[in-house]
Amino acid sequence: MAITQAVCTSFKQEILVEGHNFTNGADTFKIALYSSSATLSASTTAYSSDDEVSNSGTYSAGGGSLTNVTPTTSGTTALTDFADISFTSATITARGALIYNSTNSNKAVCVLDFGGDKTSTSGTFTIQFPAADASNAILRLA
Repeated sequence: MAITQAVCTSFKQEILVEGHNFTNGADTFKIALYSSSATLSASTTAYSSDDEVSNSGTYSAGGGSLTNVTPTTSGTTALTDFADISFTSATITARGALIYNSTNSNKAVCVLDFGGDKTSTSGTFTIQFPAADASNAILRLA
Protein backbone atom coordinates (compact mmCIF):
# COMPACT_ATOMS: atom_id res chain seq x y z
CA MET A 1 0.00 0.00 0.00
CA ALA A 2 1.13 3.54 -0.61
CA ILE A 3 0.08 7.12 -0.20
CA THR A 4 1.39 9.41 -2.91
CA GLN A 5 0.91 13.16 -2.55
CA ALA A 6 -0.92 14.64 -5.54
CA VAL A 7 -3.73 16.83 -6.74
CA CYS A 8 -6.28 14.24 -7.85
CA THR A 9 -6.62 13.91 -11.62
CA SER A 10 -10.41 13.74 -11.42
CA PHE A 11 -10.40 17.09 -9.54
CA LYS A 12 -8.38 18.73 -12.31
CA GLN A 13 -11.04 17.73 -14.83
CA GLU A 14 -13.96 18.57 -12.52
CA ILE A 15 -12.86 22.17 -11.94
CA LEU A 16 -13.19 22.70 -15.68
CA VAL A 17 -16.71 21.27 -15.98
CA GLU A 18 -18.49 21.54 -12.64
CA GLY A 19 -18.52 23.12 -9.23
CA HIS A 20 -15.92 23.00 -6.55
CA ASN A 21 -16.56 26.34 -4.89
CA PHE A 22 -13.71 27.19 -2.54
CA THR A 23 -15.19 30.51 -1.44
CA ASN A 24 -15.49 30.25 2.34
CA GLY A 25 -18.73 28.49 3.22
CA ALA A 26 -19.91 27.79 -0.34
CA ASP A 27 -18.92 24.08 -0.41
CA THR A 28 -17.85 21.97 2.56
CA PHE A 29 -14.37 20.51 2.26
CA LYS A 30 -13.22 17.84 4.69
CA ILE A 31 -9.99 16.09 5.54
CA ALA A 32 -9.91 12.39 6.39
CA LEU A 33 -6.87 10.68 7.92
CA TYR A 34 -5.50 7.35 6.70
CA SER A 35 -3.18 4.64 7.98
CA SER A 36 -0.14 3.38 6.13
CA SER A 37 -2.31 0.54 4.77
CA ALA A 38 -4.22 2.99 2.57
CA THR A 39 -3.71 3.37 -1.16
CA LEU A 40 -4.23 7.02 -2.13
CA SER A 41 -2.81 8.79 -5.19
CA ALA A 42 -3.63 11.07 -8.10
CA SER A 43 -6.07 8.37 -9.27
CA THR A 44 -8.21 8.67 -6.09
CA THR A 45 -11.64 9.98 -7.13
CA ALA A 46 -13.67 10.13 -3.91
CA TYR A 47 -13.58 9.73 -0.15
CA SER A 48 -13.60 6.14 1.10
CA SER A 49 -13.52 4.83 4.65
CA ASP A 50 -11.16 2.00 3.62
CA ASP A 51 -8.05 2.18 5.82
CA GLU A 52 -9.21 5.43 7.45
CA VAL A 53 -7.93 5.83 11.02
CA SER A 54 -10.31 4.84 13.81
CA ASN A 55 -12.57 7.26 15.64
CA SER A 56 -10.75 8.81 18.58
CA GLY A 57 -11.30 11.95 20.60
CA THR A 58 -12.82 14.59 18.32
CA TYR A 59 -11.83 12.64 15.16
CA SER A 60 -14.65 10.60 13.62
CA ALA A 61 -15.19 8.77 10.34
CA GLY A 62 -15.11 11.19 7.42
CA GLY A 63 -12.66 13.46 9.20
CA GLY A 64 -13.11 17.11 10.00
CA SER A 65 -14.54 20.07 8.15
CA LEU A 66 -11.95 22.51 6.87
CA THR A 67 -12.22 26.28 6.99
CA ASN A 68 -11.49 27.56 3.49
CA VAL A 69 -9.33 30.51 2.68
CA THR A 70 -11.09 32.35 -0.15
CA PRO A 71 -9.23 31.84 -3.45
CA THR A 72 -6.98 34.63 -4.61
CA THR A 73 -4.15 35.25 -7.03
CA SER A 74 -0.50 36.11 -6.64
CA GLY A 75 1.21 37.08 -9.86
CA THR A 76 0.04 34.49 -12.40
CA THR A 77 -0.82 31.84 -9.77
CA ALA A 78 -4.32 31.21 -8.43
CA LEU A 79 -4.38 29.67 -4.97
CA THR A 80 -6.52 28.57 -2.10
CA ASP A 81 -5.70 27.18 1.29
CA PHE A 82 -7.31 26.05 4.53
CA ALA A 83 -6.96 26.97 8.19
CA ASP A 84 -5.05 24.46 10.31
CA ILE A 85 -7.24 21.77 11.89
CA SER A 86 -6.81 19.88 15.16
CA PHE A 87 -8.40 16.78 16.62
CA THR A 88 -8.22 16.79 20.42
CA SER A 89 -8.08 14.02 23.02
CA ALA A 90 -7.16 11.69 20.17
CA THR A 91 -4.97 8.62 19.83
CA ILE A 92 -4.20 8.57 16.11
CA THR A 93 -1.49 7.17 13.88
CA ALA A 94 -1.87 8.54 10.35
CA ARG A 95 0.38 8.27 7.28
CA GLY A 96 -1.61 10.67 5.09
CA ALA A 97 -4.89 12.39 4.39
CA LEU A 98 -7.46 13.09 1.71
CA ILE A 99 -9.08 16.48 1.20
CA TYR A 100 -12.48 16.04 -0.42
CA ASN A 101 -15.61 18.02 -1.25
CA SER A 102 -18.45 16.63 0.87
CA THR A 103 -20.93 19.01 -0.81
CA ASN A 104 -20.09 17.53 -4.22
CA SER A 105 -20.56 13.75 -3.75
CA ASN A 106 -17.41 13.40 -1.60
CA LYS A 107 -15.23 14.00 -4.65
CA ALA A 108 -11.48 13.91 -4.03
CA VAL A 109 -9.43 17.10 -4.23
CA CYS A 110 -5.92 16.13 -3.14
CA VAL A 111 -3.91 13.54 -1.27
CA LEU A 112 -1.44 14.51 1.45
CA ASP A 113 1.51 12.26 2.23
CA PHE A 114 2.91 12.95 5.70
CA GLY A 115 6.21 11.27 4.77
CA GLY A 116 5.86 8.78 7.62
CA ASP A 117 3.47 7.88 10.40
CA LYS A 118 2.43 10.82 12.57
CA THR A 119 1.04 9.98 16.01
CA SER A 120 -0.84 11.54 18.88
CA THR A 121 -1.54 9.65 22.11
CA SER A 122 -4.51 10.99 24.08
CA GLY A 123 -3.53 14.39 22.77
CA THR A 124 -3.96 16.81 19.90
CA PHE A 125 -3.37 15.74 16.30
CA THR A 126 -2.90 18.89 14.21
CA ILE A 127 -2.63 19.32 10.47
CA GLN A 128 -0.77 22.53 9.78
CA PHE A 129 -1.23 23.86 6.26
CA PRO A 130 1.57 25.78 4.54
CA ALA A 131 1.53 29.54 3.98
CA ALA A 132 -1.21 30.74 1.63
CA ASP A 133 1.07 32.11 -1.06
CA ALA A 134 1.97 31.35 -4.68
CA SER A 135 4.87 29.08 -3.71
CA ASN A 136 3.38 27.16 -0.79
CA ALA A 137 -0.45 27.10 -0.70
CA ILE A 138 -1.92 23.62 -0.56
CA LEU A 139 -3.72 24.19 -3.90
CA ARG A 140 -2.06 26.27 -6.61
CA LEU A 141 -2.76 26.70 -10.31
CA ALA A 142 0.21 28.27 -12.02
